[in-house]
Amino acid sequence: MMEKFMAWIDARFPATKMWEDHLSKYYAPKNFNFFYFFGSLALLVLVNQILTGIWLTMSFTPSAEEAFASVEYIMRDVEYGWIIRYLHSTGASAFFVVVYLHMFRGLLYGSYQKPRELVWIFGMLIYLCLMAEAFMGYLLPWGQMSYWGAQVIISLFGAIPVIGDDLTQWIRGDYLISGITLNRFFALHVIALPIVLLGLVVLHILALHEVGSNNPDGVDIKKNKDANGVPVDGIAFHPYYTVKDIVGVVVFLFVFCAVVFFFPEMGGYFLEKPNFEQANPFKTPEHIAPVWYFTPYYAILRAVPDKLLGVIAMGAAIAILFVLPWLDRSPVKSMRYKGWMSKVWLVIFCISFVILGVLGVLAPTPGRTLLSQICTALYFAYFILMPFYTRMEKTKPVPERVTG
Repeated sequence: MMEKFMAWIDARFPATKMWEDHLSKYYAPKNFNFFYFFGSLALLVLVNQILTGIWLTMSFTPSAEEAFASVEYIMRDVEYGWIIRYLHSTGASAFFVVVYLHMFRGLLYGSYQKPRELVWIFGMLIYLCLMAEAFMGYLLPWGQMSYWGAQVIISLFGAIPVIGDDLTQWIRGDYLISGITLNRFFALHVIALPIVLLGLVVLHILALHEVGSNNPDGVDIKKNKDANGVPVDGIAFHPYYTVKDIVGVVVFLFVFCAVVFFFPEMGGYFLEKPNFEQANPFKTPEHIAPVWYFTPYYAILRAVPDKLLGVIAMGAAIAILFVLPWLDRSPVKSMRYKGWMSKVWLVIFCISFVILGVLGVLAPTPGRTLLSQICTALYFAYFILMPFYTRMEKTKPVPERVTG
């Protein structure tokens, strides 16, 4: 009966074909390591954010008068509302943790190089959409840091010549941040951006499965196939990697649940202390800073004295990631076989990014501003100099097959 039922389905919808193309007969390299957990973990966190977000919207009121109180209602009166709220707020930070590690894996093993340029671009569009989604959602609790953080970020658009002021007012929907802003951000956060995000995730996976997954050696496994056309160095994604990913999911959930149950505020980095106070347009917090996952770009913004140039630098810091596939001129993909210059510059880039993230949280001082400027210069130097040092350096010979 089951076979007949599936035959009836397959005659009308390619269910079995999709299962085979993307799971049971999709052959991935057999040498995936620790860094290859984070793609599936990102998908897990996305599901968590969607499900918990749906439950939160059932009790949340998107108005300036009731938003803050409705969050308190969720935390205190809704059955299990506190855990749903903490799963969602912790999930936001967890999403960026796994996405940053996923992107680092791409930099480490050259997953952006030919023929995976489109995979990388879809991934970067997901990252951009994720930043917009997080920013919109950050305003919804209507706390002090939510309000003033949004005030600072939206005001940056005012630096754009000619259209800046009108654009800022259009984004706010009012002359200042108000219930109208909250309402439109709510609509974008729960409807528009999730639809775009889900579409981009599907495109990202389809593009990946079209060209095949990269691996720590950067070797194309499609070049070596057996008599049946199966890659010699490949194994079926299901059941091998689905089972392996369960190990990563279990470890991740241990850490994730420990944060949710024991320190969901993470010392004020996941849920800032000023956000436990209702938004007040007449009371400015002592130090305004965005959530930790935006702070590297915020530090770049503050490193440039001129407001317009700072906004351009911040935008360029994200935009330059899109052209990465065309900046890397190395004949090899993986960092295992690249020269010492690529390795040194990747370390410099990562250290600079982390330092910028720390500086973005802290209040500015002359010394910190100078350090931000140095790290910003190193951040951009990694990309601008990449065509030169990747072409000049001596690379190691790449093996014909994966090394395990």
